[in-house]
Amino acid sequence: MDKKELILSGKTALGIEFGSTRIKGVLTDLEGEVLAIGFHDWENSLVDGIWTYSLAEIEEGLRDCYSGVRKDVEAKYGVTLTTVGAIGISAMMHGYIALDKDGKFLTAFQTWRNSNTEKAADELTELFNFNIPLRWTIAHLYQCVLDDEPHLKDVDFVTTLDSYIHFRLTGEKVTGIGDASGIFPIDSEKLDYDQGMVDKFDALIAPKGYAWKTRDVLPKVLVAGDEAGVLTAEGAAFLDETGALQAGIPLCAPEGDAGTGMVATNSVAPRTGNVSAGTSAFAMLVLEKPLNKLYREIDMVTTPTGFPVAMSHANNGTSDLNAWVGIFKEFCDLMGIKADAGELYGKLYTHSLEGDADCGGLLSYGYLSGEGVTHLNEGRPLFARTPDSKFNLANFMRSHLYTSLGAVKVGLDLLLKDEGVKVERIMGHGGLFKTKGVGQRYLAAAVGAPVTCMDTASEGGPWGMAILAAYLIDGKKDGSLEDYLEKRIFAGQEGSTIAPTPEEIEGFEKFTQLYKDGIPIERAAVEAMKM
Repeated sequence: MDKKELILSGKTALGIEFGSTRIKGVLTDLEGEVLAIGFHDWENSLVDGIWTYSLAEIEEGLRDCYSGVRKDVEAKYGVTLTTVGAIGISAMMHGYIALDKDGKFLTAFQTWRNSNTEKAADELTELFNFNIPLRWTIAHLYQCVLDDEPHLKDVDFVTTLDSYIHFRLTGEKVTGIGDASGIFPIDSEKLDYDQGMVDKFDALIAPKGYAWKTRDVLPKVLVAGDEAGVLTAEGAAFLDETGALQAGIPLCAPEGDAGTGMVATNSVAPRTGNVSAGTSAFAMLVLEKPLNKLYREIDMVTTPTGFPVAMSHANNGTSDLNAWVGIFKEFCDLMGIKADAGELYGKLYTHSLEGDADCGGLLSYGYLSGEGVTHLNEGRPLFARTPDSKFNLANFMRSHLYTSLGAVKVGLDLLLKDEGVKVERIMGHGGLFKTKGVGQRYLAAAVGAPVTCMDTASEGGPWGMAILAAYLIDGKKDGSLEDYLEKRIFAGQEGSTIAPTPEEIEGFEKFTQLYKDGIPIERAAVEAMKM
């Protein structure tokens, strides 16, 4: 079939992902080729001390995003979008949405960005002997308990943004296991919430006398390939304001953006992982078994099929590096040299390859904000060197590229060295890797394993969500999700792989030791330079 016939016959999949700054929809065929896209830009608001998006913004954003997909189909293929093969909804993970029995908001939607849950997260981490980050849904719920929030007596459903949208479209109170792993700790053998921890939480809140228990209010856990309901008539009208979209379309389990990122980079099997490096940076490694002990620096989530995943998440990535490139752009302008930003990035990044493997003793921290991995609540961008350091442009740029991975590397060392996690393949994606062969080479040195970057970038998380929808209706015949991605979706896709040399690994290790030893310098800067 040609693309028009595929669309008319519904041999397609639609993924919609609610990101922090953009809601994006991607329509694909069942092989993963992108047919149409749509998007809606939005921003969170700080209202009464809570980072939130209003219900009106959520509803308007979803409809506008879908409208963009519909209009793109009409413009490209001259047909009206009346059906798709399957739909999947994704969103930024964590946060807190509390509904009453009529499905109405009881309180403002709290996004992952809120950090008002420190007391709850600390108490639950101690109770469970399992790291509960501040942004997790259960931390938000328990903080409401600690604060004696009056709305808790009326709670019927506590969930995340993607699960809420799925509920609006299907009436089903479910979520994918990857998203669920940011709600409450998961038992990867039973593919469900950890019952021992559920029992502990129920006992903890029992004195409050609520009419509900934990499992009464949290969404049911599903895995990739599970049926998760169909688009109702009300859901179709909610999604498509023109009324053209038909009810009855199957939906796959909704997922969090971590899970869709794993799918989009083919990093869902044990011993694989992916590193996203841009304004923030995070690494996710798929484990063969749970970690041996608790690490407050490491978040534990899962793949869409339930494999445990260890995440090293850094708030700071390339922002300070970008600022330095901006300084060089100012210098070029001052000297009357014409150089666009892309050319500057390419030349400066590539020139860094001529630097020393350990950056010649130069040290930098790109901390525009606090960094949980290194236990700092605030940050100050900082550059330091000794009088005998090898101070040249190549080493200067190399140190800033290294430090863009610095906090992530600290977390990765806990996994790779202390825990002995085995990694056979790492996928790199994000702005750090746009200049070929530079950031990719440095990441390979940081993890001590080959790093692959795809030549043809997909549409990211919403594309990954569309692939999960396609797997529901057409992929299970290929076996597991891991097999489906490897043999079908990513088969034949070209990319470049770089393996680190022993000298590069040794150099990054030397820089990392200097980075760890220098944390007191960064802490002193925070104390001395008050904001």
